[in-house]
Amino acid sequence: MFIRKPTSRFILFTLVLFMLLSFLITIKASEPPQNENDDEDLEGLEELIALDEEEEKHEQEGSPSVRSSEAEVLTRAQRIVIELNNENTKRVIDGNEFVLVLGYAPWCARSAELMPQFAEAATSMKELGSPVLMAKLDADRYPKAASLLEIKGFPTLLLFVNGTSQAYTGGFSMEEIVIWARKKTGVPVTRIRSVAEAEEFLKKYHTFVTGLFKKFEGPDYEEFVKAAISDNEIQFIEVSDTDVAKVLFPAVKDTNNFIGIVKSEPERYTPYGGTFKMDKILEFLDCNKFPLVTKLTELNSARVYSSPIKLQVIVFAEADNFKNLLEPLQEVARKFKSKIMFIYIDITDENLAKPFLTLFGLEEAANTVVTAFNNRISSKFLLQSDLIPANIEEFCIQLLDGTLSPYFKSQPIPDNKDTSIQVIVGKTFDDLVLSSPKNVLLEVYTPWCINCETTSKHVQKLAKHFKGFDNLVFARIDASANEHPKLQANDYPALLFYPASDKSNPIKLSTKSSLKELAGSINKILRAKDHVTKDEL
Repeated sequence: MFIRKPTSRFILFTLVLFMLLSFLITIKASEPPQNENDDEDLEGLEELIALDEEEEKHEQEGSPSVRSSEAEVLTRAQRIVIELNNENTKRVIDGNEFVLVLGYAPWCARSAELMPQFAEAATSMKELGSPVLMAKLDADRYPKAASLLEIKGFPTLLLFVNGTSQAYTGGFSMEEIVIWARKKTGVPVTRIRSVAEAEEFLKKYHTFVTGLFKKFEGPDYEEFVKAAISDNEIQFIEVSDTDVAKVLFPAVKDTNNFIGIVKSEPERYTPYGGTFKMDKILEFLDCNKFPLVTKLTELNSARVYSSPIKLQVIVFAEADNFKNLLEPLQEVARKFKSKIMFIYIDITDENLAKPFLTLFGLEEAANTVVTAFNNRISSKFLLQSDLIPANIEEFCIQLLDGTLSPYFKSQPIPDNKDTSIQVIVGKTFDDLVLSSPKNVLLEVYTPWCINCETTSKHVQKLAKHFKGFDNLVFARIDASANEHPKLQANDYPALLFYPASDKSNPIKLSTKSSLKELAGSINKILRAKDHVTKDEL
């Protein structure tokens, strides 16, 4: 007797049943617990906050000299920030009056730079009792939620007020995030009532505006509050007691009303001496809120570029070299305060330094470079003398009074001996084009120009065709590496004919013309000047 083998139908049935049971078990295990109401979405966050509070209490009971490491503090801060995903985003946004959302991507360097600041801001907001819920969304992992919140770039900060978003317009340090969020949620000015409060405030804030008012009323005070509401970056403090004000601003004037800005640098205190009008107060802050020398970063670049101070001196240097230069540079900067903005850029930071240095043809520079910009007239300048404080100061004086000569980049002067087409550079444009007694046909090109090659071939053939004419010179200039204030070309390639009799008004020839058409155009111009040339190729 033998055991009967299972039929294929029975095997198929068993296999299907086994797969179905496995699938149901997997689904059950992966199902999130059902919430009885929307508020339970934040239970995990509340538990983490409670845990942090317990840890903080335990630390306070121990030795006061024992402090958490920086990493532990950051870890606790990050746990305060709720993590959004495709499932909970809408409920969190709709279920809270204020939600500040950071949209990020794990691979984004700027996101990585901002996230610790955002986490620390969340801790500070919690300590201040702010109603703002801090949340973050991995927009790369959860594109559906990112689309719902209209997050398109990284990092993106958005404040949701009762479900409606508004763009973030503040700074990107912990302090600046806190200030902006509090101002946008109903706390434009913080009132300090005692010396103890003032001393505690100084431990946390380094840049702020102090307002001393005997009474928190009247037109001057109202303009102060308007300025606080309008400004998005600086913490405003109001006090009514002179002794309290002197803790925050030691040189405070004992008058009825006083305003001053405080910063964490050698030039720490700056009093306001203008009229109490919102626009004037804001103008004062715009000109005085930056340090004497501002280090440019990815996070503060937008604020720096939007500064109302249009004269800027930018120093490019390696970090170690700049340490020795900082103090003398601050002394120079102090003499031009609110008139010239001084900026430092790490010369090894390609993303920030290279775009500027390329404007001077110095993209490969490794040593310290001092430049300047007048953004009113889009002019740039280069300090070409020794980098000593006296020369930097003289450079700034000339920048301020408008006597500094603009810088135009130029390649080295080439050897044009025995060439049918002369190579023009920025330094030779005057001599070989504008001051030349001959007619000059100038080809303006760039290495990245797609259509420039065809035009170059035409110019080579034209130079050969007109070789016997002593009154006509063919030339070319690389516009990406050479500049001149009278080089009138915005599109490339460009063909400019400079008549011998009028170099100030070059004639633009069409680069779309055929070789024969270009030859005819040149002949026509020469004939108009009473020149006799050949008519055809």
